Amino acid sequence: MASNLNLDWLISVDDHVLEPPNVWVDRVPSKDRDRAPHMEVDDDGMDFWVYDGKRMPSSGLSAVVGKAKEEFSPEPVPYSEMAPGCYDAAARVKDMDRAGILASLCFPSVTRFCGQLFYEAEDREFGFTCLQAYNDWMIDEWCAAAPGRYIPLVLIPLWDPKLAAREMERCAAKGATTFAFSENPEPLGLPTIHDPNGYWEPVMAAANDLEMVASMHVGSSSTLPQICSDAPFMANLTWGATRTSGTMLSFLFSGLFQRYPKLKIALSEGEAGWAPYFLERAEQVLDKQRHWVKRGTTFMDHAGSGEVVDLDNLDLRADFANHIYLCIIEDAHAIASLGEIPEDNLMCETDYPHSDTTWPNSIQVARKTMAGLPEETQYKILRGNAERLYRFTPAEPPVIAGV
Repeated sequence: MASNLNLDWLISVDDHVLEPPNVWVDRVPSKDRDRAPHMEVDDDGMDFWVYDGKRMPSSGLSAVVGKAKEEFSPEPVPYSEMAPGCYDAAARVKDMDRAGILASLCFPSVTRFCGQLFYEAEDREFGFTCLQAYNDWMIDEWCAAAPGRYIPLVLIPLWDPKLAAREMERCAAKGATTFAFSENPEPLGLPTIHDPNGYWEPVMAAANDLEMVASMHVGSSSTLPQICSDAPFMANLTWGATRTSGTMLSFLFSGLFQRYPKLKIALSEGEAGWAPYFLERAEQVLDKQRHWVKRGTTFMDHAGSGEVVDLDNLDLRADFANHIYLCIIEDAHAIASLGEIPEDNLMCETDYPHSDTTWPNSIQVARKTMAGLPEETQYKILRGNAERLYRFTPAEPPVIAGV
């Protein structure tokens, strides 16, 4: 089997789209176009998204494709200075072909990674109208522009889990297999996944029943990592990716995987080399501390909300293997830790068009990172695991002239 595996293409499960200006104005009633997210240009020629009293420019770090590292800047950038692949689906496919990217899952930009823009809106009823318009655009226009090249990622109304479950059902009927969720809802002012009143249960039940993956991007809590109040930015940025480990541990000890055996989560832009340590540490804590934690003490009233999972029968390794998926941009430590990290649970990302992207050398970087692995394992990480997790059938790889 290995001899005929095509290792020249990968599937990226974490890219980004800078929404084109027509997303909402084409989909809401004409009377609502001025209050839906729309584009305006100031006297200096700078584009701004305008919605709910906010004016939001695009960060230059979100659209670095075509620039040298020395040119990267967080300063606002107009669409006229972006590579068309940032916002145009057909142009994106051309860029994907150049980098060996067979298919791509794209997180949103102006809405933020899990739709916080609509959750924060004053008029949530209209916010839901706009959220549905985004989902329809993602499925019916962005993904439909190149069948088999895009995995549709949809948003949910974070403020109403029952409504969210219905929107998940609607989008699943249109072919969506994943939705954006927050790595930590608490900083957004929402209950955590441990809420004793079960705030998120309708969402988790729908994800289980519909087999929709909960995709969580670093930063979907609307917080910036901070080691200390005056830590250098570069230190915070380096450290911040491991916030993903907190999401992993929170889910592992939540009891959700026991209640929802088909629930799966995918953690984006956090790399994976840290996973073996945190799994090992979690097992040590479970072994040594579970007995007094089960008994409950006054300390537990201050340390946490208590445990809702059967600690004596909790199998952290099995739950990780059955429910949690990680992705890497360029992480040699994760590849060196395969075995501790199941090879079926690791996927690729390219972060196009953000400043961490490996484009236009994505397939070369990925292959170099996993050089020496059996071809079957490389194929899984490059694309096979993503196809299985997202129940996605990609298009046949294009024939590239001169290749």
